[in-house]
Amino acid sequence: MQAGLAPRSRETASWAPLRCEVGRIGRGHLAEKSGSRHGADRSWPPLPGSSHPEGTGGVGPRREPDFVTRAGLALSLSPELCLQFCQGALRLLPTWPRVLRGAMDPRGFWGRSASFWLCGLLLLAACLGFYSNVFRLIPGRRQIEESRSSTEGRPLQGQQESLPSSQDGRRVVPEGMLLETKQCSERDCPPDTCRVPEVPRMVYPKAQLLQPARADVLVMTPWFAPVIWDGVFDSAILDAQFENTTVGLTVFAIRKYVVFLELFLQTAEKHFMVGHKVTYYVFTDRPGDVPRVPLGEGRQVVVLEVRNYSRWQDVSMHRMEMISNFSRQRFLHEVDYLVCVDVDMRFRDHVGVEILSPLFGTLHPGFYGAAREAFTYERRPQSQAHIPRDEGDFYYAGGFFGGSVAEVLRLTSACHQAMVVDRAHGIEAVWHDESHLNRYLLYHKPTKVLSPEYLWDEHMLQKPPFLRKLRFVAVPKNHAEIRH
Repeated sequence: MQAGLAPRSRETASWAPLRCEVGRIGRGHLAEKSGSRHGADRSWPPLPGSSHPEGTGGVGPRREPDFVTRAGLALSLSPELCLQFCQGALRLLPTWPRVLRGAMDPRGFWGRSASFWLCGLLLLAACLGFYSNVFRLIPGRRQIEESRSSTEGRPLQGQQESLPSSQDGRRVVPEGMLLETKQCSERDCPPDTCRVPEVPRMVYPKAQLLQPARADVLVMTPWFAPVIWDGVFDSAILDAQFENTTVGLTVFAIRKYVVFLELFLQTAEKHFMVGHKVTYYVFTDRPGDVPRVPLGEGRQVVVLEVRNYSRWQDVSMHRMEMISNFSRQRFLHEVDYLVCVDVDMRFRDHVGVEILSPLFGTLHPGFYGAAREAFTYERRPQSQAHIPRDEGDFYYAGGFFGGSVAEVLRLTSACHQAMVVDRAHGIEAVWHDESHLNRYLLYHKPTKVLSPEYLWDEHMLQKPPFLRKLRFVAVPKNHAEIRH
């Protein structure tokens, strides 16, 4: 019997130093973790031979845990123990030959000495845990991982609470979150609202703060939207800011209105967005009658065939529906801005990127100086275009409006839906789509307002002295003949 116990005694003796080291680490860490739970009893769990306070009956001797139990318990409590365990193993390095000889004894291989293999697995796990914690201790990496895990699956409203804080108390936004936000905003927003564009070095006159360029007209609305007049902008600076912008210009040449298309395109090539990429979207029921006009580089004509309507009022009101549908189908993917104008007009002077903005409207030439009570808004409360007499900023013309494709889509969709409701109730707004446009721009303030320079009728109105330029003017015509 004594001879049979010799290998086991050698194995037990060879493991003794490592057992003591692991036991010391495990007891110390357990005491730290459990101090609040077990009061001042820092010896918990009890040392071998002591009484177990929570055992059966409250007292009684407790067996000493074997080495594998002690090591597993110690390493499972905290990743930081991996480092301590490896250091303890290195301190016992001189005893490893004797440990290996005892563990590899073939007579005890299938007995308790098999715990050596379990110890090897624990050492491997300790090394892996050590290296993973080294990477987690890289400055900033742990904060980013914790922030990412805490924000996954949480709504945007609560993300600010989960952001880690820096030493000075400020919120630290993970780099990945910033990159994702930037990519989404640049993809979904028009260029001028997503970033401040860089312009090259250039020479231009300095703006005089105490000498405004225009003191005879309003140049800023109460909601801080600029009113565009000649002399209040520098085309060279703006051209540099909108260098890579593509503009879509929509016109409706339905029925006899196709006769105005050639002059419209010819004058647009001379004055509209010169030097920039332009796509002319021609809505027509006569695609074969669309004239071929020489176009500059980066400019093209796209013919969109649409149906005809018996009344010109129906053609006017269905413009909103058609622009909305095609904006959703293709304009969002092809251009940055949309400019929506009448086709029975011609460009007479420069019309450039100074008009571009997320949402802009043009002052009607017949009401730029009138009181709001004189505006020809829709006054019937039953209509979706209704505006009370004590409300209103300006009267906007239906023949020149636009903005980013996303904003034009919202505008045209809202106006079309309002007209559908009116039609269901047997109501037709007094000035059709223009009435609904004014209602929309009253409650969705435009970010730019174009002066009457951008829409004028020389044959009906006399040019006032404050109008330095007439940029977009009506073509003489017989309305009754064209419309009917």
